[in-house]
Amino acid sequence: MERQQAIEKLKQLEGTDLVPLASKYEVTIWKGDKKNKGWAGHVLERYLGLPINSAKSPNFGSWELKIVPLKRLKSGRIAVKETMAITMIDPYNVKQTPFEESHLLSKLQRAVVCARLFESQREERSLLVAVAAFDLADPVLYEQVKRDYEETRECIASRGFDCLTGKMGVFVQPRTKGPGHGSRSRAFYARTQFVAKILGLEHPDNSSS
Repeated sequence: MERQQAIEKLKQLEGTDLVPLASKYEVTIWKGDKKNKGWAGHVLERYLGLPINSAKSPNFGSWELKIVPLKRLKSGRIAVKETMAITMIDPYNVKQTPFEESHLLSKLQRAVVCARLFESQREERSLLVAVAAFDLADPVLYEQVKRDYEETRECIASRGFDCLTGKMGVFVQPRTKGPGHGSRSRAFYARTQFVAKILGLEHPDNSSS
């Protein structure tokens, strides 16, 4: 299935509770007291008629499915709950590669992002709120993501890979990925306000989260 076809079909599920669909498509949410963390993605894969991919971000050749959780604020508004991992950072590759040819850009342009409302750890209900593509068609978004990437490149070249920090980047931050605070692995993450812009959601504030 091509990316645009998948987006059009997924959009038909906007506003639908995914929990009953888990039963319909025989996707287990709970096995005893252990939750299947990827259950929502598995439901959407089955809905699209695709084989379940065990990877956190299933890759379907021309596109990649990403699930992001949303939360309801005290004001009643819906906001992005957490940042979204995009791709690991290979310092040699990033240092040598301009943004236009970067793995970061190609990963963003392949992503299909499905946002579901996280209501509680019990997962008794979870609406699919929005489906969007990270096409970066907006030149303002494109230029800011490019500046974020170039900031990471410059840091690696001048100060070294270990100097990368999550405080960098307006929309895309380079930060530690992996178990423990001593991890040396880094990945590019989309900040919550960037994900909110792509999904067409109003970000609750302008802080860097």
